[in-house]
Amino acid sequence: MPFLGYRLCVVECAVQFIEAAMKSLLLVLAATFLVGVFAVPTIHSFASPSPKASADTLRQLEEEFMKAAAERGSAGYMSYYDDDAVEVPNGASIIAGKINIAKTMGFLDDKNNHLSWTAVGADISASGDLGYTYGTFEFRSIGKDGKPTVEHGKYTSIWKKQRDGSWKVVLDMGNS
Repeated sequence: MPFLGYRLCVVECAVQFIEAAMKSLLLVLAATFLVGVFAVPTIHSFASPSPKASADTLRQLEEEFMKAAAERGSAGYMSYYDDDAVEVPNGASIIAGKINIAKTMGFLDDKNNHLSWTAVGADISASGDLGYTYGTFEFRSIGKDGKPTVEHGKYTSIWKKQRDGSWKVVLDMGNS
């Protein structure tokens, strides 16, 4: 009978061990569930994308763009262009690339020249990564005869959202 008593003790110990393990497992599962319920939505809210841009976003960018050009000349103007931008100037050949476009914008560094524009319309694609603005512009300068000149025209700009979340002009065209 001592062998039977030993067996009962081993079985009882095994049952107690299994019960303790099950309780521990149940606690671990409950803790995991609670972490999942409360932490995952919190983590998700930190990783969710910023609100989509709207037409107003592009209108605001146009105002900042014009201010940068007025304050810093061609450098301010070109800071809103994508490296691969395309310029379609009125009556001239298409200019590809920010570096090449910048070569034609030196006139903005002359304080006698003043370029201003007003966005009349704007829209953003459903995907939120492309948009356009259009409107009117005015260019005031001093003519070769020394008299003030004013040129009025229309423009269209295509904007693309960059990897860093900023927006840059990828195509710009104007006519007068």
